[in-house]
Amino acid sequence: MSGTGPERPSAATGSVVPLQSHMSRTNGAGGSDLLIFDLDGTLIDSKGDLADSVNATRAWMGLAALPNETVYSYVGDGAPMLISRAFPGVHGDDLARALRYFLDYYREHMLDATTLYPGVREALDRLHDAGVPLAILTNKPVRFSIQLLEGLGLELHFFRVYGGNSFEEKKPHPRGIDMLVAESAAARDRTIMVGDSAVDVRTARNARVQACGVSWGFQPETFADAPPDFVIDDMSELAERVLG
Repeated sequence: MSGTGPERPSAATGSVVPLQSHMSRTNGAGGSDLLIFDLDGTLIDSKGDLADSVNATRAWMGLAALPNETVYSYVGDGAPMLISRAFPGVHGDDLARALRYFLDYYREHMLDATTLYPGVREALDRLHDAGVPLAILTNKPVRFSIQLLEGLGLELHFFRVYGGNSFEEKKPHPRGIDMLVAESAAARDRTIMVGDSAVDVRTARNARVQACGVSWGFQPETFADAPPDFVIDDMSELAERVLG
Protein backbone atom coordinates (compact mmCIF):
# COMPACT_ATOMS: atom_id res chain seq x y z
CA MET A 1 0.00 0.00 0.00
CA SER A 2 1.17 3.55 -0.67
CA GLY A 3 3.08 5.27 2.10
CA THR A 4 4.85 8.55 2.50
CA GLY A 5 7.76 8.06 4.89
CA PRO A 6 8.82 10.93 7.13
CA GLU A 7 7.69 14.34 5.95
CA ARG A 8 11.13 15.97 6.29
CA PRO A 9 14.01 13.50 6.51
CA SER A 10 17.61 14.66 6.73
CA ALA A 11 19.38 15.95 3.65
CA ALA A 12 20.79 13.50 1.13
CA THR A 13 24.50 12.88 0.68
CA GLY A 14 24.38 11.05 -2.65
CA SER A 15 26.90 12.05 -5.32
CA VAL A 16 25.95 13.54 -8.67
CA VAL A 17 27.17 11.89 -11.87
CA PRO A 18 27.42 13.38 -15.39
CA LEU A 19 24.54 13.07 -17.83
CA GLN A 20 24.77 10.36 -20.43
CA SER A 21 23.66 11.14 -23.98
CA HIS A 22 22.35 7.91 -25.45
CA MET A 23 18.74 7.22 -26.42
CA SER A 24 16.96 4.62 -28.50
CA ARG A 25 13.49 3.31 -29.21
CA THR A 26 14.58 -0.31 -29.36
CA ASN A 27 13.82 -2.86 -26.71
CA GLY A 28 16.91 -4.37 -25.14
CA ALA A 29 17.15 -6.93 -22.38
CA GLY A 30 13.97 -7.01 -20.36
CA GLY A 31 13.35 -7.24 -16.66
CA SER A 32 13.38 -4.76 -13.82
CA ASP A 33 13.73 -4.87 -10.04
CA LEU A 34 12.01 -1.51 -9.58
CA LEU A 35 9.98 0.94 -11.67
CA ILE A 36 9.77 4.53 -10.44
CA PHE A 37 7.23 6.84 -12.06
CA ASP A 38 6.86 10.58 -12.26
CA LEU A 39 3.19 11.54 -11.85
CA ASP A 40 2.05 14.67 -13.72
CA GLY A 41 2.61 14.33 -17.45
CA THR A 42 3.67 10.69 -17.14
CA LEU A 43 0.80 8.77 -15.55
CA ILE A 44 -1.83 11.51 -15.27
CA ASP A 45 -2.97 14.29 -17.58
CA SER A 46 -3.40 17.02 -14.97
CA LYS A 47 -2.55 20.05 -17.06
CA GLY A 48 -6.10 21.42 -17.23
CA ASP A 49 -6.66 21.39 -13.48
CA LEU A 50 -3.22 22.88 -12.84
CA ALA A 51 -3.77 25.71 -15.33
CA ASP A 52 -7.25 26.41 -13.96
CA SER A 53 -5.87 26.54 -10.42
CA VAL A 54 -3.04 28.89 -11.37
CA ASN A 55 -5.42 31.21 -13.19
CA ALA A 56 -7.94 31.11 -10.33
CA THR A 57 -5.09 32.27 -8.10
CA ARG A 58 -4.15 35.03 -10.53
CA ALA A 59 -7.78 36.20 -10.62
CA TRP A 60 -7.83 36.24 -6.79
CA MET A 61 -4.69 38.42 -6.94
CA GLY A 62 -6.34 40.77 -9.47
CA LEU A 63 -4.22 39.59 -12.40
CA ALA A 64 -5.16 38.45 -15.90
CA ALA A 65 -5.16 34.77 -16.81
CA LEU A 66 -2.12 33.22 -18.44
CA PRO A 67 -2.43 31.06 -21.58
CA ASN A 68 -2.75 27.42 -20.59
CA GLU A 69 0.32 26.47 -22.64
CA THR A 70 2.38 28.98 -20.65
CA VAL A 71 1.28 27.40 -17.37
CA TYR A 72 2.07 23.93 -18.68
CA SER A 73 5.65 25.03 -19.35
CA TYR A 74 6.03 26.02 -15.68
CA VAL A 75 5.13 22.56 -14.31
CA GLY A 76 7.67 20.02 -13.09
CA ASP A 77 9.66 21.56 -10.26
CA GLY A 78 7.02 21.63 -7.51
CA ALA A 79 4.21 23.98 -6.46
CA PRO A 80 6.41 26.78 -5.03
CA MET A 81 8.37 27.05 -8.29
CA LEU A 82 5.17 26.85 -10.35
CA ILE A 83 3.71 29.81 -8.48
CA SER A 84 6.97 31.74 -8.59
CA ARG A 85 7.05 31.37 -12.37
CA ALA A 86 3.35 32.23 -12.74
CA PHE A 87 3.72 35.41 -10.65
CA PRO A 88 6.83 37.23 -11.90
CA GLY A 89 7.47 40.35 -9.89
CA VAL A 90 5.53 39.05 -6.87
CA HIS A 91 7.70 38.30 -3.83
CA GLY A 92 7.72 37.78 -0.09
CA ASP A 93 4.40 37.66 1.75
CA ASP A 94 2.36 38.25 -1.40
CA LEU A 95 3.93 35.24 -3.12
CA ALA A 96 3.37 33.14 0.00
CA ARG A 97 -0.30 34.18 -0.01
CA ALA A 98 -0.60 33.20 -3.67
CA LEU A 99 0.95 29.81 -2.97
CA ARG A 100 -1.46 29.15 -0.09
CA TYR A 101 -4.46 30.11 -2.21
CA PHE A 102 -3.25 27.94 -5.10
CA LEU A 103 -2.77 24.91 -2.84
CA ASP A 104 -6.20 25.36 -1.23
CA TYR A 105 -7.90 25.79 -4.60
CA TYR A 106 -6.06 22.91 -6.25
CA ARG A 107 -6.85 20.60 -3.32
CA GLU A 108 -10.56 21.06 -4.07
CA HIS A 109 -10.28 20.88 -7.86
CA MET A 110 -7.42 18.48 -8.63
CA LEU A 111 -9.78 15.79 -9.92
CA ASP A 112 -12.14 18.02 -11.90
CA ALA A 113 -10.65 17.06 -15.26
CA THR A 114 -7.52 15.03 -14.45
CA THR A 115 -7.40 11.57 -16.01
CA LEU A 116 -4.92 8.78 -16.65
CA TYR A 117 -3.23 8.81 -20.03
CA PRO A 118 -4.47 6.09 -22.41
CA GLY A 119 -3.03 2.69 -21.66
CA VAL A 120 -1.62 3.62 -18.26
CA ARG A 121 -4.13 1.72 -16.12
CA GLU A 122 -3.82 -1.45 -18.16
CA ALA A 123 -0.01 -1.38 -18.10
CA LEU A 124 0.13 -0.67 -14.35
CA ASP A 125 -2.37 -3.46 -13.70
CA ARG A 126 -0.21 -5.87 -15.66
CA LEU A 127 3.01 -4.85 -13.89
CA HIS A 128 1.38 -4.89 -10.46
CA ASP A 129 -0.21 -8.29 -11.04
CA ALA A 130 3.20 -9.63 -12.08
CA GLY A 131 4.69 -8.49 -8.77
CA VAL A 132 7.00 -5.78 -10.15
CA PRO A 133 7.71 -3.20 -7.39
CA LEU A 134 6.24 0.17 -8.42
CA ALA A 135 6.78 3.56 -6.79
CA ILE A 136 6.00 7.24 -7.39
CA LEU A 137 8.61 10.00 -7.22
CA THR A 138 7.13 13.41 -8.00
CA ASN A 139 7.78 17.03 -7.14
CA LYS A 140 4.06 17.47 -6.38
CA PRO A 141 3.22 17.65 -2.63
CA VAL A 142 2.94 14.09 -1.35
CA ARG A 143 -0.56 14.37 0.13
CA PHE A 144 -1.93 15.72 -3.15
CA SER A 145 -0.21 12.88 -4.99
CA ILE A 146 -1.82 10.26 -2.75
CA GLN A 147 -5.21 11.97 -3.03
CA LEU A 148 -4.95 11.85 -6.82
CA LEU A 149 -3.95 8.20 -6.84
CA GLU A 150 -6.84 7.35 -4.54
CA GLY A 151 -9.27 9.31 -6.71
CA LEU A 152 -8.07 7.46 -9.80
CA GLY A 153 -8.13 4.05 -8.11
CA LEU A 154 -4.38 3.41 -8.22
CA GLU A 155 -3.35 3.77 -4.59
CA LEU A 156 -2.73 0.04 -4.11
CA HIS A 157 -0.40 -0.29 -7.10
CA PHE A 158 2.54 1.52 -5.49
CA PHE A 159 4.53 0.41 -2.46
CA ARG A 160 5.74 3.96 -1.84
CA VAL A 161 4.81 7.50 -2.87
CA TYR A 162 7.37 10.27 -2.40
CA GLY A 163 6.51 13.87 -3.20
CA GLY A 164 8.16 17.23 -3.37
CA ASN A 165 7.93 17.72 0.40
CA SER A 166 9.05 14.22 1.39
CA PHE A 167 12.71 15.31 1.51
CA GLU A 168 14.69 18.51 1.78
CA GLU A 169 15.65 18.04 -1.89
CA LYS A 170 13.40 17.69 -4.92
CA LYS A 171 14.16 16.00 -8.22
CA PRO A 172 16.66 16.01 -9.92
CA HIS A 173 18.44 15.31 -6.63
CA PRO A 174 18.92 11.52 -6.31
CA ARG A 175 17.65 11.30 -2.70
CA GLY A 176 14.22 9.93 -3.63
CA ILE A 177 15.56 7.23 -5.92
CA ASP A 178 18.26 6.34 -3.42
CA MET A 179 15.59 5.77 -0.76
CA LEU A 180 13.42 3.68 -3.06
CA VAL A 181 16.35 1.53 -4.19
CA ALA A 182 17.30 0.90 -0.55
CA GLU A 183 13.71 0.13 0.49
CA SER A 184 13.15 -2.33 -2.34
CA ALA A 185 16.67 -3.84 -2.34
CA ALA A 186 16.72 -3.23 -6.09
CA ALA A 187 19.81 -3.31 -8.26
CA ARG A 188 20.49 0.11 -9.76
CA ASP A 189 21.13 -1.33 -13.21
CA ARG A 190 17.68 -2.96 -13.05
CA THR A 191 15.88 0.16 -11.79
CA ILE A 192 14.07 2.44 -14.24
CA MET A 193 12.90 6.03 -13.69
CA VAL A 194 9.99 6.84 -16.02
CA GLY A 195 9.10 10.45 -16.82
CA ASP A 196 8.16 13.10 -19.35
CA SER A 197 10.93 15.67 -18.87
CA ALA A 198 14.64 16.34 -18.54
CA VAL A 199 14.11 16.65 -14.78
CA ASP A 200 13.28 12.94 -14.62
CA VAL A 201 16.22 11.96 -16.83
CA ARG A 202 18.64 14.00 -14.72
CA THR A 203 17.22 12.41 -11.58
CA ALA A 204 17.92 8.98 -13.06
CA ARG A 205 21.44 9.96 -14.10
CA ASN A 206 22.24 11.40 -10.68
CA ALA A 207 21.03 8.17 -9.04
CA ARG A 208 22.82 5.92 -11.58
CA VAL A 209 19.66 4.15 -12.77
CA GLN A 210 18.06 3.77 -16.21
CA ALA A 211 15.92 6.56 -17.68
CA CYS A 212 12.76 5.89 -19.69
CA GLY A 213 11.13 8.85 -21.42
CA VAL A 214 7.49 9.04 -22.49
CA SER A 215 6.63 10.77 -25.76
CA TRP A 216 3.53 12.42 -24.29
CA GLY A 217 3.16 14.72 -21.27
CA PHE A 218 4.20 18.26 -20.42
CA GLN A 219 7.82 18.58 -21.54
CA PRO A 220 9.10 15.68 -23.68
CA GLU A 221 10.81 18.26 -25.90
CA THR A 222 13.34 18.76 -23.08
CA PHE A 223 14.75 15.31 -23.87
CA ALA A 224 16.81 17.11 -26.51
CA ASP A 225 18.94 18.46 -23.66
CA ALA A 226 18.87 15.31 -21.52
CA PRO A 227 18.16 12.20 -23.62
CA PRO A 228 16.77 9.14 -21.81
CA ASP A 229 18.01 5.62 -22.47
CA PHE A 230 14.84 4.80 -24.38
CA VAL A 231 11.49 6.40 -25.21
CA ILE A 232 8.06 4.78 -25.24
CA ASP A 233 4.97 5.91 -27.12
CA ASP A 234 2.55 3.90 -24.98
CA MET A 235 2.89 2.56 -21.42
CA SER A 236 2.19 -0.93 -22.73
CA GLU A 237 5.65 -0.81 -24.33
CA LEU A 238 7.24 -0.50 -20.90
CA ALA A 239 5.22 -3.43 -19.56
CA GLU A 240 6.28 -5.52 -22.55
CA ARG A 241 9.93 -4.55 -22.11
CA VAL A 242 9.91 -5.49 -18.42
CA LEU A 243 7.73 -8.61 -18.59
CA GLY A 244 8.42 -9.86 -22.08
